[in-house]
Amino acid sequence: MNQPENQTTRRDFIKTTGAVIGGALTTNLIFPQRTFAENSETIKIGLVGCGGRGSGAAKNALTVDKNAVLVAMGDVFPDQVSKSRNNLKAQKDVGAQVQVDEENTFTGFDAYKKVIDAGVDVVILATPPGFRPLHMKYAVKQGKHVFCEKPICTDAAGYRSFMESVAEAKQKKLGIASGFCWRSNHAERAIYNKILTGEIGEIRSLYGTYNTGDPRIVKVNPNWGPMEAQLRNWMHFVWLSGDHLVEQAIHNVDLTAWAMGDKMPTKCIAHGGRQIRPENMVGHIFDHFSIVYEWDAGVRGFLFCRQQAGCASENVQRVYGSKGTANVMLFQPAPCHIADLKGKPTWKYDGDKNTPNMYEVEHAEFLDSIRKGNPRMDGEWLANSSMMGVMGRMAAYTGQEVTWEDAINSKESLVPDEADLTWDKAPAVPPLAMPGKTPFI
Repeated sequence: MNQPENQTTRRDFIKTTGAVIGGALTTNLIFPQRTFAENSETIKIGLVGCGGRGSGAAKNALTVDKNAVLVAMGDVFPDQVSKSRNNLKAQKDVGAQVQVDEENTFTGFDAYKKVIDAGVDVVILATPPGFRPLHMKYAVKQGKHVFCEKPICTDAAGYRSFMESVAEAKQKKLGIASGFCWRSNHAERAIYNKILTGEIGEIRSLYGTYNTGDPRIVKVNPNWGPMEAQLRNWMHFVWLSGDHLVEQAIHNVDLTAWAMGDKMPTKCIAHGGRQIRPENMVGHIFDHFSIVYEWDAGVRGFLFCRQQAGCASENVQRVYGSKGTANVMLFQPAPCHIADLKGKPTWKYDGDKNTPNMYEVEHAEFLDSIRKGNPRMDGEWLANSSMMGVMGRMAAYTGQEVTWEDAINSKESLVPDEADLTWDKAPAVPPLAMPGKTPFI
């Protein structure tokens, strides 16, 4: 693919952009084998957040594009960067594409800036979501395409900041790809195409579950300062994770929004609490939620999630229409399928529901869109689905009915200012939210 007669510089090539791509199925996911030597079409990738999801995203990107290279990595913790870099370099299929020298491994709270400024074309943002708006703002300011893990915020202030970055990215013709992976899975795309084109008639209601076991806990080292103690257990602190509704079950929130054509609900009510985890356990998040979202004409979406060991697990999405029901089976062994009002099957997905790998599809399509000068823009629905989850948490924590307008205009701001992000202090851990007593801010 080298074009010696074309005098376009590498930088011009990467920054050539155009209109937004659609959600068409990708048929040729893996780019042809290319040299690892830098050339006019090499895409340089930077990774911000070197935990499991960030490392996995970097591997996915390198797997699908053999002329992409990882050139910079950053995380607040040195051990995270070292572990991720060593593991990626040891991968036979992508190790040669990991071209991160010691000078381009960064740690600390400002590591994200150093990665973004290290000559990268695309940045993968995969830190705890509380940091996402801050990192996104700088990436767009510096003119980078962004693969952005879900969710994008933990509060309304973060949502508004992210939406400002989306507007700036559009103006600069930069791409933003979403980490809502189910929208890249071929089985889900097929059944949602049926839903959105009227196969099940008018949508009457929606049902989603993300019921799983207890979250991981890292034993706190007494030598850690307060900030490190929270960061090591980031899933358990609302300013960092948004609670498990926003951090984990947000996939079902997004699937609900997708079925509704990404039209946001007008309002919601919710229940939630913390039954199983003792009060002296790390953090202050709930262990169960039930949310009822409502749209115009009375359409309601019911979402249930819990993180409790010893309970039945389920992760499905169902959409009920005037002509039938769409069963989106997610991690269940059965294929996605549709039945009429009497339960008679009318369609099922007949492909391999796990092939191609959805985590690879999202990167293949994103990098391909950049190469074609047509970078995809997922920014608005990525942000809105994230905020829809925050909206549900607000309703559960307060016990109040919360409208979409209430939610996006909330004055709640959980994440410290960047100047206050230091190792020797951390946000005070609030008491467990009590519905009916915790105020809506």
